[in-house]
Amino acid sequence: MTSQEVWITGVGLVSSLGEGADTHWQTLSTSPQNAAIVDVDSFAPYPIHPLYEVEWEKHISRRDKRQMDLWQQLGTYSAGVALEDAGLKDDIEQCATMDMIVAAGGGERDVEVDTNVMENATGKPDQDKLLIETLYNDLRPTLFLAQLSNLLAGNISIVHKVTGSSRTFMGEESAGISAIQTACARIASGQSTHTLVGGAYSCQRSDMMLSFELDHLLWDKAPTDVWSRAEQGGGIMCGSVGAFLVLESAEHAKARGKTPYAKIAGVVADHGNRTSEAFADRLEGLLSPLIEDESKELISVLSGASGTKQITDAEQALLTKLLPDNAKRAYGSLLGHGLEAQFPAGIILAAIALSNESFYPAFSANEVPSKSTPESVLVSTLGSWRGEGFAKVTKL
Repeated sequence: MTSQEVWITGVGLVSSLGEGADTHWQTLSTSPQNAAIVDVDSFAPYPIHPLYEVEWEKHISRRDKRQMDLWQQLGTYSAGVALEDAGLKDDIEQCATMDMIVAAGGGERDVEVDTNVMENATGKPDQDKLLIETLYNDLRPTLFLAQLSNLLAGNISIVHKVTGSSRTFMGEESAGISAIQTACARIASGQSTHTLVGGAYSCQRSDMMLSFELDHLLWDKAPTDVWSRAEQGGGIMCGSVGAFLVLESAEHAKARGKTPYAKIAGVVADHGNRTSEAFADRLEGLLSPLIEDESKELISVLSGASGTKQITDAEQALLTKLLPDNAKRAYGSLLGHGLEAQFPAGIILAAIALSNESFYPAFSANEVPSKSTPESVLVSTLGSWRGEGFAKVTKL
């Protein structure tokens, strides 16, 4: 069986900076070091990159929007942006046969119930008994239905009529990596001709902020870029991000006369030991085959580094060893860390740059200017506590 090339024919990126390919390219290719939108008050002392003021009705009706939490709204909306960009939003026949792979977390929790549980459990000797009583008396069955991760895929199907096969991955950053990797593998093998793939993450949630900070992962000082945060002890600045792509086989895209942004030439992923020496060896073994046939000087890097110290330091060491003189950009410095959407967002930014036959200027003072126009962009995402992935996005 002949392997099909995987073309990126539509992108839907929604973040604190706005929406769409043109908006993000104009912002990130002109004066990116002054572009970050940061909210330092809502979750003080933890700064975040909040979602911009979305005009939801462009892609979601008010009736449908009422049924969704914010993360579902963001995912459904960014999927609509991607479909429109690919010229497929109103193509009922193509959407009916389109596959869908979604990276999703859980729904928004009932913060009031969670707060009461924590307050009631504080200092109590028999916390297990208290939790069992709470399960019986305070938690509604519909609460758990509202948190089902596959509701995002369901809402996309309802709103945009994407009704081919559907898969949902859970698992933070790893979910986004697996979603992209699976979509590419299915298209390359001929199992799928066109797929909507991506994820969404809303950082404006007290429950998610608490989950991060219980593991001491959040940045609680003045806002700064990813690399600087790692140098100063590490920490995550979360961002609300919706990132969906339309991927097609070259044959399918050519048949409908669609010009692609770029192609995905390879995706690798792993999930394993993170002790220092073993971690470094495993990362190098994962990445090296992906770039070994490339002219190294024609590769640029878009890093999805979160800013947590050990992981960001390990990624920097790897990239310095394998691609020492190449331009490297940490897009979390401007978009924030988008968890399930982090890897898809990096793929989109890579595709946008390649289609514009250029690369981004430095996102921070820690980054060096580009020395050449890239032929390929390496996209990396190392999960804040598990899962690693790399993709090579290449010009056609």
